[in-house]
Amino acid sequence: QVQLVESGGGLVQPGGSLRLSCAASGSIFSINAMGWYRQAPGKQRKLVATITSGGSTNYADAVKGRFTISRDNAQNTVYLQMNSLKPEDTSVYYCYADRVVDRVWGQGTLVTISS
Repeated sequence: QVQLVESGGGLVQPGGSLRLSCAASGSIFSINAMGWYRQAPGKQRKLVATITSGGSTNYADAVKGRFTISRDNAQNTVYLQMNSLKPEDTSVYYCYADRVVDRVWGQGTLVTISS
C-alpha cells in the first residue's frame, strides 16, 4: 500500500505563488512516476504535470513556464511550485503515484486564486 498526503493549498491573489507538497509513505519502493492533476468545479480532472523516477518532466500547455514539478526521492515527496497564478488555476489539486499494478491518489488540496 502507498499513502499520499498533500499540503500547501490555499487562497492566493492573481499573480501570486504557492507550493504544493505530496508526501508518500508505505510501499514507496514500488512507485514509478508521480504527478499532479487538477479538477475545477463541474469540470473533468486534468493532468497538470508529471515527473518520472529518473526526473523527466512533462507539463500541460496551460501551466508551462509557470509551474515546476520536482521530486525528492530521499524524502519521498513531490512538489509543485506554482507561479504567476491565474483565476483559472482555481481547482482541487490531486497528487498521484504510479505503480506497476495501479495508480494511487491523494485526497486533494484546494487552490483558490482570487482577489
